[in-house]
Amino acid sequence: MTRRILPVLLLATATAATASGCGGDGGGPSPAATARAQLGAAGYTAAQLEQALITDLPGYRRAGAPDSGEYGALRSVQHFRQLQRAVRVDRPGCARTDPAAALDAATPAAIVSFTRGGGVSVTETLLSLPDEQAAKLVGERTPAGCRTFTTTVGTQKAEHQVVEPPPGTIGQGSRTVGVTTVSGNSHTKTWYVVLRGRRTVTTISLFGPVATRADAEDIARRADEQARRILS
Repeated sequence: MTRRILPVLLLATATAATASGCGGDGGGPSPAATARAQLGAAGYTAAQLEQALITDLPGYRRAGAPDSGEYGALRSVQHFRQLQRAVRVDRPGCARTDPAAALDAATPAAIVSFTRGGGVSVTETLLSLPDEQAAKLVGERTPAGCRTFTTTVGTQKAEHQVVEPPPGTIGQGSRTVGVTTVSGNSHTKTWYVVLRGRRTVTTISLFGPVATRADAEDIARRADEQARRILS
């Protein structure tokens, strides 16, 4: 369980600024309110997003049925909020933002997961967002001071190291973040790819001891092709 918590926490840590849409100074409408106002008829419904998820991955099996609906109501998001309370980070400023809270809870979303032997898993999350907000999400970068950190769950500690290659060109622009996690004798890797589509943002997370950037980005391209085919 702990090994699963840590990559989820990293999503909050390495992409906190991304999820918050750069925050604000308190003046004017919040990013969440702006996104809600802009979506309207131009956005996609959760049902449409679910249809646009990857349906199969060679070598993987689907881990249950897809989940879709309002972002804040997704089981994985609610589970994250519970897990986050159990995790302590040695650099609190890096984990200050909860991405589940930063996005408008009513944002249409869909999620699906796949697994294979050796403890490898893939999760795709697809959100309906205005293009301007999507561009901000993909354009953010991990702060230099948050590229190494330690987490503690109960009495178990883990060391994390973050790498972030230059921006990519998957979809209409992409961001890749890699994390190496060492906890006792456990050594795992997680690669996240965040990419823009037409009024969408897709996040691919690939977790496991043999996870690679190339595999994560290949899956991201497959996800982009599927979304463009269904949502065009």
